[in-house]
Amino acid sequence: MIKTERPHLHVAANSHPGMTGKQNEDRYGVSVFKSDAGPQVLAVLCDGIGGHRAGEVAAEMGVSLVTEVVGASDGSQPLETLSAAIVQASQAIFEASRADHGRAGMGATCACAWVIGDRLYTANLGDSRIYLLRKGNFVQLTTDHTWVQEAMDAGIINGEAGADHPNAHVIRRYLGSKAPAEPDFRLWFFEGEDDEAARMNQGLRLLPEDLILLCSDGLTDLVSDEEVRAVLERERLEKAPDVLIGMANERGGHDNITVVLLEVPRKDGGAKDSPKRRGALGCLVGLAALILLIAAALLGLRWWSGRLEAQDTPTVAVQPTEQAVTELPCEPGRLPTVTPIAPESGTTGEPGAPQPSITPWPTDTRFP
Repeated sequence: MIKTERPHLHVAANSHPGMTGKQNEDRYGVSVFKSDAGPQVLAVLCDGIGGHRAGEVAAEMGVSLVTEVVGASDGSQPLETLSAAIVQASQAIFEASRADHGRAGMGATCACAWVIGDRLYTANLGDSRIYLLRKGNFVQLTTDHTWVQEAMDAGIINGEAGADHPNAHVIRRYLGSKAPAEPDFRLWFFEGEDDEAARMNQGLRLLPEDLILLCSDGLTDLVSDEEVRAVLERERLEKAPDVLIGMANERGGHDNITVVLLEVPRKDGGAKDSPKRRGALGCLVGLAALILLIAAALLGLRWWSGRLEAQDTPTVAVQPTEQAVTELPCEPGRLPTVTPIAPESGTTGEPGAPQPSITPWPTDTRFP
């Protein structure tokens, strides 16, 4: 594929370290390509795992390597390409962690959204999420790969208990694991669908004004889905990332916060108007109409005054002529997210304890 500068989608993104003083271990990249398959935008977000053990290095490697492998492809087999990219990135991170004792155990979550023309392909590992906002319906397209999510799927705990559970951020899939990475290609869109149906949703056709959100758990831990949806509908695209990040920081900002937005243009190519902008335009139109009415009234008053003056002055008869009269033209969801039963997994023990099948450190670690 050929890398280009001008995306066929509207893009906005930002990242913030949060309010606890920890370094920012989130990384993201948005790349634009073109090929015989059409214009393409690839967004990759990685949240580093390991805190003081170089989580930011793993996240940087994840974004760079996934983007590199995708860019070297021809775009004709997106799922196969994403799978190869994620597996290669994970293996490279694992090898790098073994080569440097100071980086032992480092890893990263990964969320990828690849738009080819008007088709969406996704892949994820960990608890960084991908959402779709379509006509007021806000859909979580991905599943979190966490101990808590698996326990909820198995009916061991409920949603309320999971939010504050000690293992809430223990990750079950991530880049940098010893075992080969297992990217999740389930794209949840319709109610009641099973795993296979969710995979068949890959290549989802996007509609004008559809909005794709990629975000790290620093946002979703502190801002509810309903609040995120309200902000995306209310704010202009370029302001929405800062508004969402600000909300998370106001509530403590205990982790890094990253927001990436991809919006499908309207049919006329423009960005979706926010209610604020529509209100401002309505005020301008109303003001223009008022000015026209005032001008018409003044002209009418001037004409009437002229007639009164004409009654006191001699008149000259003028032969009337025919004149054509020209008329001026007048212009007249999401269905609930389905979460599948996760594969059987073992217990994790204490949230910070190393385990063979999970990341040794939660993603919201407070280590500097």
